[in-house]
Amino acid sequence: MISGIGIVAPNGLGTASYWNAARKGISGIRPIERFSPAKYATQVAGTVESFEVTDYISKRLSVQTDRWTWLALAATQMAFEDARFDPGAAEEFALSVVTASSSGGNQFGQREIQNLWSKGPGFVGAYQSIAWFYAATTGQISIQHGCRGPFGVVVAEQAGGLDSLAVARRHIRHGVTAVIAGGTDSPLGPYALACQERSGMLASGADRDIYRPFDAAACGYVPGEGGAILLVESADSTGKRGVSRTYAEVAGHASTQDAYHPTLPAPDGRQLARAMSLALRDAGAGPDEVDAVFADGLGLPEADAAEVRAMHAVFGDRATSVPVTVPKSMAGRLYAGGSSLDAATAALALASGELPPTINFRHPAPGCDLDIVTETRSLPLRTVLVVARGAGGFNSALVLRKTAE
Repeated sequence: MISGIGIVAPNGLGTASYWNAARKGISGIRPIERFSPAKYATQVAGTVESFEVTDYISKRLSVQTDRWTWLALAATQMAFEDARFDPGAAEEFALSVVTASSSGGNQFGQREIQNLWSKGPGFVGAYQSIAWFYAATTGQISIQHGCRGPFGVVVAEQAGGLDSLAVARRHIRHGVTAVIAGGTDSPLGPYALACQERSGMLASGADRDIYRPFDAAACGYVPGEGGAILLVESADSTGKRGVSRTYAEVAGHASTQDAYHPTLPAPDGRQLARAMSLALRDAGAGPDEVDAVFADGLGLPEADAAEVRAMHAVFGDRATSVPVTVPKSMAGRLYAGGSSLDAATAALALASGELPPTINFRHPAPGCDLDIVTETRSLPLRTVLVVARGAGGFNSALVLRKTAE
């Protein structure tokens, strides 16, 4: 059961703030201001504003860690508070941490590399050896909250957030009381943006509305930072704690690999469709039971067309009528934080009966006959499918089911 949600997103700091913005279609994509983006083709990004690191962690810890870890530690605290879960009261080996990671601590790393080349190795800080590392966030969350259960890191770019929830479910089935899952990223430094631009998948320009999944004008995606941390708890634990409200059940999951290209998804969408079908099978659900789909929505014409084909392969004639939304159009693609945020958004949608919109969708791309949600839609949501693709051919699909009230 997902009993707690913590969100640090470009369009909302905190779950309530984010959900209010998502329902209203408010974008967090804005001009890059942390450095001059003048020499970059992409000049906008989803940035988390008004975030004060010392509101969540000590100044001493903040100088030892990168911004992506700050965001995750903040979201973890929010998730615990949301679930009214005291990690200090948990049995010693009953609390686990499994986060997703993609870019690692690149901003910390850039600063230290600059010191190396401009001043010499004596000016590289000792914490460079750990702050950039993919496992830094899992490790720091575990240390801060005394989590000694099974832990790990999933690295599958945008797909990793969904995979972390699947690992969390497995730990719960093996007797763990609760798992901190999800992920964040903050790849918005000069070097990180240069790496992303080399992929050829970023949209160019300074238009805040340039990320347009499934639209005829789609030309790539906008990067962003942030994500979500979710507390996945056993039914036995929520029962003992007297929890009156949970958001959703992690009902099914599957992941597949395109084995096609280092960055681009396969154009036929077959392995994506296979992940979706296997996730539904794992949940014991048929395609006719899916009330909404949170799509990957890469924003590249070929990739979006492949996702449309995958939808048709899974849903058949119903592909044109099942509601499809891409809330990340308001935040940008957050890499490891992206599908984590999608999963959190889907859980909030199940709990509220409201499906947030896709913004910037004006004219369907050729062949896109999906029911793209462009305004918040009230629906009797029971089962939703969350879809994610990661650079390198990763596909992941997660089925979330509404829990009994």
